Amino acid sequence: MTGKDTPARTRSGWRVGVPVVCVAAGLLLGATHGVSGGDEIRSSDAPRLVDLVRESQHSVDRLSAQQSALASSIDNHHGGSPGAEAALTAITNRGDALAAAAGLTPLRGPGLVVTLNDAQRDAHGRFPRDASPDDLVVHQQDIQGVINAMWSAGAEGIQVQDQRIIATSAPRCVGNTLLLNGRTYSPPYVISAVGDSAAMQEALAAAPLVTLYKRYAVRFGLGYTEEVRDVELVGHTEAVRMKYAQPIGPLGY
Repeated sequence: MTGKDTPARTRSGWRVGVPVVCVAAGLLLGATHGVSGGDEIRSSDAPRLVDLVRESQHSVDRLSAQQSALASSIDNHHGGSPGAEAALTAITNRGDALAAAAGLTPLRGPGLVVTLNDAQRDAHGRFPRDASPDDLVVHQQDIQGVINAMWSAGAEGIQVQDQRIIATSAPRCVGNTLLLNGRTYSPPYVISAVGDSAAMQEALAAAPLVTLYKRYAVRFGLGYTEEVRDVELVGHTEAVRMKYAQPIGPLGY
Protein backbone atom coordinates (compact mmCIF):
# COMPACT_ATOMS: atom_id res chain seq x y z
CA MET A 1 0.00 0.00 0.00
CA THR A 2 2.89 2.35 0.70
CA GLY A 3 4.46 1.72 -2.70
CA LYS A 4 1.25 2.72 -4.50
CA ASP A 5 0.74 5.97 -2.48
CA THR A 6 4.28 7.42 -2.95
CA PRO A 7 3.97 8.35 -6.70
CA ALA A 8 0.62 9.93 -6.01
CA ARG A 9 2.01 12.10 -3.21
CA THR A 10 4.97 13.15 -5.46
CA ARG A 11 2.70 14.20 -8.32
CA SER A 12 0.52 16.09 -5.89
CA GLY A 13 3.57 17.99 -4.52
CA TRP A 14 4.70 19.03 -8.01
CA ARG A 15 1.19 20.27 -8.86
CA VAL A 16 1.37 22.65 -5.86
CA GLY A 17 5.10 23.61 -5.96
CA VAL A 18 5.44 24.52 -9.65
CA PRO A 19 2.72 27.21 -9.62
CA VAL A 20 4.18 28.69 -6.41
CA VAL A 21 7.67 28.91 -7.96
CA CYS A 22 6.26 30.48 -11.12
CA VAL A 23 4.33 33.08 -9.15
CA ALA A 24 7.42 33.94 -7.08
CA ALA A 25 9.54 34.23 -10.23
CA GLY A 26 6.97 36.50 -11.81
CA LEU A 27 6.92 38.76 -8.75
CA LEU A 28 10.75 38.93 -8.75
CA LEU A 29 10.88 39.81 -12.44
CA GLY A 30 8.22 42.49 -11.93
CA ALA A 31 10.13 44.06 -9.05
CA THR A 32 13.37 44.01 -11.05
CA HIS A 33 11.69 45.72 -13.98
CA GLY A 34 10.27 48.39 -11.70
CA VAL A 35 13.64 49.15 -10.13
CA SER A 36 15.62 49.19 -13.37
CA GLY A 37 13.02 51.07 -15.39
CA GLY A 38 13.38 48.58 -18.19
CA ASP A 39 17.14 49.03 -18.50
CA GLU A 40 19.94 46.63 -17.71
CA ILE A 41 20.19 46.55 -13.94
CA ARG A 42 23.96 45.86 -13.86
CA SER A 43 24.87 48.70 -16.20
CA SER A 44 26.64 51.76 -14.70
CA ASP A 45 27.16 55.30 -15.94
CA ALA A 46 30.20 55.80 -13.70
CA PRO A 47 33.42 56.25 -15.73
CA ARG A 48 36.08 53.67 -15.40
CA LEU A 49 39.30 54.41 -13.52
CA VAL A 50 41.34 54.26 -16.70
CA ASP A 51 39.11 56.96 -18.22
CA LEU A 52 39.66 59.22 -15.20
CA VAL A 53 43.42 58.76 -15.42
CA ARG A 54 43.39 59.50 -19.14
CA GLU A 55 41.30 62.64 -18.62
CA SER A 56 43.62 63.87 -15.86
CA GLN A 57 46.65 63.30 -18.07
CA HIS A 58 45.06 65.33 -20.85
CA SER A 59 44.40 68.14 -18.37
CA VAL A 60 48.01 68.08 -17.15
CA ASP A 61 49.32 68.13 -20.72
CA ARG A 62 47.08 71.07 -21.58
CA LEU A 63 48.14 73.10 -18.53
CA SER A 64 51.81 72.27 -19.11
CA ALA A 65 51.56 73.56 -22.66
CA GLN A 66 49.85 76.70 -21.41
CA GLN A 67 52.57 77.25 -18.80
CA SER A 68 55.30 76.81 -21.41
CA ALA A 69 53.58 79.31 -23.69
CA LEU A 70 53.28 81.90 -20.92
CA ALA A 71 56.91 81.40 -19.85
CA SER A 72 58.03 81.85 -23.47
CA SER A 73 55.93 85.00 -23.74
CA ILE A 74 57.51 86.46 -20.59
CA ASP A 75 61.01 85.61 -21.81
CA ASN A 76 60.35 87.20 -25.18
CA HIS A 77 58.84 90.27 -23.54
CA HIS A 78 61.87 90.93 -21.33
CA GLY A 79 64.61 89.67 -23.58
CA GLY A 80 63.27 90.06 -27.05
CA SER A 81 65.40 93.04 -27.92
CA PRO A 82 68.65 94.72 -26.85
CA GLY A 83 66.61 97.65 -25.57
CA ALA A 84 64.57 95.41 -23.29
CA GLU A 85 67.71 93.72 -21.98
CA ALA A 86 69.28 97.10 -21.23
CA ALA A 87 66.14 98.30 -19.43
CA LEU A 88 66.00 95.15 -17.31
CA THR A 89 69.69 95.46 -16.44
CA ALA A 90 69.20 99.10 -15.44
CA ILE A 91 66.27 98.21 -13.17
CA THR A 92 68.25 95.40 -11.55
CA ASN A 93 71.22 97.68 -10.92
CA ARG A 94 68.93 100.32 -9.49
CA GLY A 95 67.43 97.76 -7.10
CA ASP A 96 70.87 96.62 -5.99
CA ALA A 97 71.92 100.22 -5.33
CA LEU A 98 68.84 100.86 -3.18
CA ALA A 99 69.06 97.57 -1.27
CA ALA A 100 71.42 98.96 1.36
CA ALA A 101 69.32 102.07 2.01
CA ALA A 102 66.19 99.89 2.21
CA GLY A 103 67.76 97.68 4.88
CA LEU A 104 68.00 94.57 2.72
CA THR A 105 71.75 94.05 3.20
CA PRO A 106 73.78 93.51 6.41
CA LEU A 107 75.35 96.55 8.05
CA ARG A 108 78.18 96.86 10.55
CA GLY A 109 79.71 99.82 12.35
CA PRO A 110 79.87 101.84 15.57
CA GLY A 111 76.56 102.43 17.21
CA LEU A 112 74.31 102.13 20.24
CA VAL A 113 72.40 99.25 21.85
CA VAL A 114 69.36 99.99 24.05
CA THR A 115 67.78 97.24 26.13
CA LEU A 116 64.25 97.49 27.60
CA ASN A 117 62.95 94.95 30.11
CA ASP A 118 59.89 94.30 32.24
CA ALA A 119 60.08 95.12 35.95
CA GLN A 120 61.67 92.47 38.16
CA ARG A 121 60.62 91.50 41.68
CA ASP A 122 62.67 92.76 44.60
CA ALA A 123 64.69 90.61 47.00
CA HIS A 124 61.46 89.68 48.79
CA GLY A 125 59.72 88.65 45.57
CA ARG A 126 57.43 91.69 45.51
CA PHE A 127 56.59 94.53 43.16
CA PRO A 128 55.85 98.09 44.35
CA ARG A 129 52.46 98.09 46.06
CA ASP A 130 51.01 100.97 44.06
CA ALA A 131 52.02 99.48 40.68
CA SER A 132 49.38 98.27 38.25
CA PRO A 133 50.14 95.48 35.78
CA ASP A 134 50.56 98.05 32.97
CA ASP A 135 53.23 99.85 34.98
CA LEU A 136 55.44 96.77 35.10
CA VAL A 137 55.80 95.85 31.41
CA VAL A 138 57.38 97.33 28.29
CA HIS A 139 54.79 98.72 25.89
CA GLN A 140 54.71 99.26 22.15
CA GLN A 141 55.03 103.03 22.57
CA ASP A 142 58.24 102.55 24.57
CA ILE A 143 59.90 100.56 21.77
CA GLN A 144 58.65 102.96 19.12
CA GLY A 145 59.91 105.93 21.15
CA VAL A 146 63.44 104.50 21.17
CA ILE A 147 63.35 103.63 17.45
CA ASN A 148 62.03 107.04 16.43
CA ALA A 149 64.67 108.82 18.52
CA MET A 150 67.42 106.78 16.86
CA TRP A 151 66.08 107.55 13.38
CA SER A 152 65.84 111.26 14.21
CA ALA A 153 69.53 111.21 15.22
CA GLY A 154 70.55 109.88 11.81
CA ALA A 155 70.85 106.15 12.48
CA GLU A 156 72.00 104.29 9.38
CA GLY A 157 70.16 101.11 10.33
CA ILE A 158 68.18 99.70 13.26
CA GLN A 159 67.47 96.15 14.40
CA VAL A 160 65.02 94.89 17.04
CA GLN A 161 65.92 91.51 18.50
CA ASP A 162 67.12 89.57 15.42
CA GLN A 163 65.13 91.47 12.76
CA ARG A 164 66.12 94.49 10.73
CA ILE A 165 63.70 97.41 10.83
CA ILE A 166 62.63 98.66 7.39
CA ALA A 167 59.99 101.11 6.15
CA THR A 168 57.19 98.53 6.43
CA SER A 169 58.15 97.15 9.86
CA ALA A 170 55.58 97.67 12.61
CA PRO A 171 56.50 96.45 16.12
CA ARG A 172 53.29 95.70 18.05
CA CYS A 173 52.57 94.55 21.57
CA VAL A 174 50.37 91.49 22.06
CA GLY A 175 49.84 91.09 25.78
CA ASN A 176 53.29 91.14 27.33
CA THR A 177 55.05 90.02 24.12
CA LEU A 178 56.25 91.83 21.01
CA LEU A 179 54.95 90.95 17.53
CA LEU A 180 57.26 91.88 14.64
CA ASN A 181 56.77 90.65 11.08
CA GLY A 182 54.67 87.71 12.25
CA ARG A 183 57.12 86.55 14.94
CA THR A 184 56.70 87.01 18.69
CA TYR A 185 59.38 87.93 21.22
CA SER A 186 59.54 88.12 24.99
CA PRO A 187 61.53 90.70 26.96
CA PRO A 188 64.19 91.87 27.28
CA TYR A 189 63.91 93.79 24.01
CA VAL A 190 67.27 94.68 22.41
CA ILE A 191 67.26 97.62 19.98
CA SER A 192 70.55 98.00 18.07
CA ALA A 193 71.49 100.89 15.78
CA VAL A 194 74.48 101.80 13.64
CA GLY A 195 75.30 105.51 13.65
CA ASP A 196 76.55 108.38 15.75
CA SER A 197 76.14 107.05 19.28
CA ALA A 198 76.50 110.48 20.93
CA ALA A 199 73.79 111.96 18.69
CA MET A 200 71.48 109.03 19.38
CA GLN A 201 71.99 109.30 23.15
CA GLU A 202 71.19 113.00 22.96
CA ALA A 203 68.02 112.27 20.98
CA LEU A 204 66.97 109.59 23.46
CA ALA A 205 67.45 111.99 26.35
CA ALA A 206 65.21 114.56 24.66
CA ALA A 207 62.46 112.17 23.44
CA PRO A 208 59.28 112.59 25.57
CA LEU A 209 58.24 108.93 25.42
CA VAL A 210 61.72 107.72 26.36
CA THR A 211 61.89 110.25 29.21
CA LEU A 212 58.56 109.01 30.54
CA TYR A 213 59.73 105.40 30.31
CA LYS A 214 62.89 106.24 32.28
CA ARG A 215 60.72 107.71 35.06
CA TYR A 216 58.72 104.50 35.22
CA ALA A 217 61.98 102.56 35.24
CA VAL A 218 63.11 104.42 38.35
CA ARG A 219 59.70 104.19 40.06
CA PHE A 220 58.66 100.61 39.23
CA GLY A 221 61.91 98.84 38.34
CA LEU A 222 61.59 98.64 34.56
CA GLY A 223 64.87 97.85 32.81
CA TYR A 224 66.68 100.44 30.66
CA THR A 225 70.32 100.38 29.55
CA GLU A 226 72.38 102.08 26.83
CA GLU A 227 75.62 100.56 25.54
CA VAL A 228 78.00 102.20 23.07
CA ARG A 229 79.79 99.58 20.96
CA ASP A 230 80.27 98.17 17.47
CA VAL A 231 77.00 96.85 16.10
CA GLU A 232 76.33 94.26 13.41
CA LEU A 233 72.89 94.32 11.81
CA VAL A 234 71.35 91.62 9.63
CA GLY A 235 69.69 92.35 6.30
CA HIS A 236 65.94 92.12 5.98
CA THR A 237 65.23 88.75 4.36
CA GLU A 238 61.44 88.56 4.21
CA ALA A 239 59.65 89.40 0.98
CA VAL A 240 58.85 93.10 0.68
CA ARG A 241 55.26 93.45 -0.46
CA MET A 242 53.31 96.69 -0.72
CA LYS A 243 49.70 95.90 0.17
CA TYR A 244 48.25 99.39 -0.06
CA ALA A 245 50.79 101.64 -1.85
CA GLN A 246 50.20 102.35 -5.53
CA PRO A 247 51.52 104.85 -8.11
CA ILE A 248 49.57 108.13 -8.24
CA GLY A 249 50.61 109.00 -11.77
CA PRO A 250 51.85 107.47 -15.03
CA LEU A 251 55.45 107.56 -13.77
CA GLY A 252 54.67 107.10 -10.08
CA TYR A 253 55.08 110.80 -9.17
